[in-house]
Amino acid sequence: MGHECIDASKEFKFSEDVKSGVTEIVLVRHGETTWNAAGRIQGQIESDLNEIGQKQAVAIADRLGKEERPVAVYSSDLKRAKDTALMIADTCFCSEVIEVPDLKERHVGSLQGLYWKEGAEKEPEAYSAFFSSQNDLEIPGGGESFDQLCERSMNALEQIAKKHKGERVIVVTHGGVLRAIYLMITKASSAGKLLNASVNVVHYREEKWIIDSWSDVSHLSSVGFLQRGFDGDSKP
Repeated sequence: MGHECIDASKEFKFSEDVKSGVTEIVLVRHGETTWNAAGRIQGQIESDLNEIGQKQAVAIADRLGKEERPVAVYSSDLKRAKDTALMIADTCFCSEVIEVPDLKERHVGSLQGLYWKEGAEKEPEAYSAFFSSQNDLEIPGGGESFDQLCERSMNALEQIAKKHKGERVIVVTHGGVLRAIYLMITKASSAGKLLNASVNVVHYREEKWIIDSWSDVSHLSSVGFLQRGFDGDSKP
């Protein structure tokens, strides 16, 4: 797919090189949901933002509204992401939120709807597949493999980047998608915790990706967030 990671310290800064074809994408994980707080596995099932999640969406919208104005706001087509994106779009004076189905969360098969603490006992095969290092292994019950998630996520992101060459855009998505993007760009062995309403900035130029900043939640100091976040690298 032509994805290559390069050292940000040796490369461009967006403010200096915007006219030379750098795309800046601000990746945002949706605000906290009722199922996030309960430790329940969402996957592609809908779950509403809870009270804290709504406050997080306001906080991140306020932050991004004070930064350089984006030309567009994109979102997964799942409600928790769209609701977060709508608040951001309103504050950033963007007239619409553009839905991209390929930015939705990973389908985790028969794990969807279960609590993390009961996954290993109730669906051991699916639970094992989710945490497997075999990236082409599909999760039983109609779930995706990690490779399938990576391919659709990176392809969607690259299409956005190429459409907005030299511009700044915001993309609201999910923990599993952010993990896939981080691992694809960095080739790291772990993505760590992906926190609700976090800001994660990537740059794209000449078929190359770099991570400018990651998992920034400084705007949530007065709101709070789930410390456990989303961690697809270690079992709860």
